[in-house]
Amino acid sequence: MREIIFDTETTGFDPKNGDRMVEIGCIEMIDRIETGQTFHCYYNPQRLMPKAAEEVHGLSDVFLSDKKLFKDGAVELLEFLGEANLVAHNAQFDFNFLNAELILCGQKPVSQFRMVDTLAIAKSKHPGAKLSLDALCSRYGIDRSHRVKHGALLDAELLTQLYIELTGGRQIGLGLVSEAAVPQIGDNGSARLAGKAERKQFIAPRKYTPNADELARHKSFIDGIENPIWADI
Repeated sequence: MREIIFDTETTGFDPKNGDRMVEIGCIEMIDRIETGQTFHCYYNPQRLMPKAAEEVHGLSDVFLSDKKLFKDGAVELLEFLGEANLVAHNAQFDFNFLNAELILCGQKPVSQFRMVDTLAIAKSKHPGAKLSLDALCSRYGIDRSHRVKHGALLDAELLTQLYIELTGGRQIGLGLVSEAAVPQIGDNGSARLAGKAERKQFIAPRKYTPNADELARHKSFIDGIENPIWADI
């Protein structure tokens, strides 16, 4: 099962008011395992960045002035997304901006049926609790000490860990992978990973389909059970 965990940064709260998406970060997972494949891009919104928004993500008019327009990278993004389910925190917000940008450049919007909202999952598991990404990372022991400002790829990385915890969980800090890398912005606006580890080491997803011998042994075991409860169903 292929899923894309993603996050966006924008100029404001509502594309209907002329706000635009200025950054998107995506992380690929297959069978809830990170593959190491990511997509990250900044976009020139063709409008001024409000001070309040810049204080959240640190993306200035000067920084975004030489970045590509969304329409010039839409096909590349859509190819990465493919037909996977799209996971986001407060996902309707991100879907609204993503689809607004796609419509503006003549592309078909992404179906809402592909939406997986970790905020909704968290509400069902922790009713009445604080449900921001920061609060949930604290609840599940996910390290965010390197997060100074919001950033789409960094937040998607945190959300990937949170999504795993919300949907089954794993023990954090067992040393099965290298320490989390820190996304940093290069001079050309691209994201690179730096910090204690240049890159996580990813293990290819295992195929769990049983072979013929395993199926035969399973059938033999089942046939040997006396008076199985399912025989009366």
